[in-house]
Amino acid sequence: MEEGDDKRGNTDSPTNSQQTVSDDDEIDYTTKPEFYDPDLDDKDEKWIHKKRQGRDTDAVLSCPACFTTLCLECQRHEKYLTQYRAIFVVNCKIENNQVFRQNIPISRSRKRNRGTEGFDGSDAPSTNIETFKQVCCSVCSTEVGVIDEDEVYHFFNVLPSEP
Repeated sequence: MEEGDDKRGNTDSPTNSQQTVSDDDEIDYTTKPEFYDPDLDDKDEKWIHKKRQGRDTDAVLSCPACFTTLCLECQRHEKYLTQYRAIFVVNCKIENNQVFRQNIPISRSRKRNRGTEGFDGSDAPSTNIETFKQVCCSVCSTEVGVIDEDEVYHFFNVLPSEP
């Protein structure tokens, strides 16, 4: 019975309301927090407008694993709404050891190149092989898309946010 008496008389228990102190009681609100800046949103908005130089974008793209910003200006794919393409990116690395090749009908590639090469009709049934390299987040190495031969980035594994 003495053990039971010791348990009831123990004042070191965290459930004893007289001994428990709230974290809010320990915070000194008279000093200004060192990591808080009430003007930070305005500064960020000015910075992004300066970076974009007045150009519009469909989304700001981030890595899905570490949330690092990957692209500030991009264009959303018309058919595949979760895919984006861009020319200017940040925090991306190209994996030269991962190369993908895809056969594309010559008529499709001509449409993209706006017919700058000669076309004589005999090439119609042939295909054009387009090469893509894997693009990863430079922070966490998550695959986020590919880059084509024209140095256009195609993102398909990203988190888009409102511009």
